[in-house]
Amino acid sequence: MVKKIEIRVEIDEYDSIGELTDLDARLLEAAGKAADTAYAPYSHFNVGAAALLDNGEIIVGNNQENVAYPSGLCAERVVMFSVGAHHPDVPVKAIAITAKSEEFGIDEPLAPCGACRQVMVETEKKHGQNIRIILRGQKGKIHVVNSVSDILPFSFSSDKLKGK
Repeated sequence: MVKKIEIRVEIDEYDSIGELTDLDARLLEAAGKAADTAYAPYSHFNVGAAALLDNGEIIVGNNQENVAYPSGLCAERVVMFSVGAHHPDVPVKAIAITAKSEEFGIDEPLAPCGACRQVMVETEKKHGQNIRIILRGQKGKIHVVNSVSDILPFSFSSDKLKGK
């Protein structure tokens, strides 16, 4: 007999940045500034990410393209790897992600790609603490998700490498 399994994700939707807490608004603004300096000469699609650490520090990153397309890196992974390199023992509390384009407007929140979700969920598991995600385009509504695991329910984990 087939058993159906339902997965549900709760997303808090805000109409404007003014509805966010001051800290979430600052984090989103930091992500926007990071997007301004992204290296995206081919796609003209700038993405910025800002991670709030448990110690209150904000670390930013942005997408870095390369003419050999697979060699580029998404903003989310740039910031998460930077945190891992410089603050390996400090948990990430939240990450804000925003995107902008020179060629068209982005008026809805954009979710991270699967590879970035996997990197973020591993950081969650490493520290045993949820990472809140704050998503926004250039303008428009803002989505907040309480955990990366909520948007990657079937993640690959180190337990799988140990046969657990």
